[in-house]
Amino acid sequence: MGENRSLSNGQEGNVPKLRFPGFEGEWTKKRLSEVATGFDYGMNAAAIKFDGTNQYIRITDIDDESRCYNQSNPVSPAGILDEKYLVGVNDILFARTGASTGKSYLYKETDGKLYFAGFLIRVTVNAENNSIFVFNTTLTQKYNKWVQLTSMRSGQPGINSQEYASYTDFYPMLNEQNKIAKFLNMFELRISKQRQLIETLKKYKRGLLDKIFPPKKDSLFPTVRLSKMADFLQGLTYSPIDIANSGYLVLRSSNIQNAALSFDDCVYVNMEIPTHLQVKQGDIIMCVRNGSKKLVGKSAKIPCEMPMTTWGAFMMIIRSKIDCSYIYQYLNSQAFYSQVFKDTGTATINQITKGILNECELPLPPKNERDRIATLLDGFDKRIESTYFSLLKMQDLRKSLLQQLFI
Repeated sequence: MGENRSLSNGQEGNVPKLRFPGFEGEWTKKRLSEVATGFDYGMNAAAIKFDGTNQYIRITDIDDESRCYNQSNPVSPAGILDEKYLVGVNDILFARTGASTGKSYLYKETDGKLYFAGFLIRVTVNAENNSIFVFNTTLTQKYNKWVQLTSMRSGQPGINSQEYASYTDFYPMLNEQNKIAKFLNMFELRISKQRQLIETLKKYKRGLLDKIFPPKKDSLFPTVRLSKMADFLQGLTYSPIDIANSGYLVLRSSNIQNAALSFDDCVYVNMEIPTHLQVKQGDIIMCVRNGSKKLVGKSAKIPCEMPMTTWGAFMMIIRSKIDCSYIYQYLNSQAFYSQVFKDTGTATINQITKGILNECELPLPPKNERDRIATLLDGFDKRIESTYFSLLKMQDLRKSLLQQLFI
């Protein structure tokens, strides 16, 4: 971040608000087709088990937040592999259809041998431009607004290769592109390390949870029904006319982020909420219904008193009769998930009902042991939470820099 101190305010005209000293002249407005070539559609092949070498990148393999290739569960393309579908250095992939239209990814050599799928478009940045600079233009508000406008169609949204080729932005000379790209790349590396730290902490905590809460048959402690230790409260369901600018904060699945509550995406209802459905400090909220199975079962503790309730169609209040922290930590364990999800099948909407929760069993060690477990695991949550909020600050700073470093 030391380089940031050398940035200076830009002048009037086609120049950014912040500019490294030593660079002069206005930036040039160009179509994407003037800084890149190709605009090729990917291969229409099914995904099969990873063969150990040939990877297959699809829209869903591009992480929404980091825009990196997610290698956690690689697959390979089926059929005969054509080298023309290989992604290489200076290649940027664009999602061309669906809810993720406009999402972009810049190839890195560390991502290995990578073929791209048919719902992606590949462009290759030419030698007169810096691919990192060009990629970062696709992370700006200007680009996002263009995507929203261009992709508005009847039915499923989409942007074709000709439309991507026509996207216009402002570009400086290559040496200034290189300077900006180097700075933003260094900044992105810091963000990446912060994400890795969060994942490491979460992985270590999962290991502790597995040891502390083994499967029921291996538990060292007697078990009791979860329903004896907590009440399960389903909130109200609200219509658009109930939504207001103030009143009771309505907690939804989007408010649960990395072992903590996030209030970035807030919805309020200005109406009377029954006392028992008002979320209290020490309550636990859980996502019990969602189109994405990975969100179902996510929970958070309520750390403070404020006017809050839950969106009853998707969220449940779990009100503990004993130690809130101990129950909360058990709800994050694989021992709990294995009981909850054993009979969910393949339904599009995955859900946890009160009946399922009533059947769950909870290991119940002596009080002093429960306190020790809760203190240990709560400590990890606090570290994860503080690391996550540091990440959010870095991401906000990057957004601000992108607004000022680009036109």
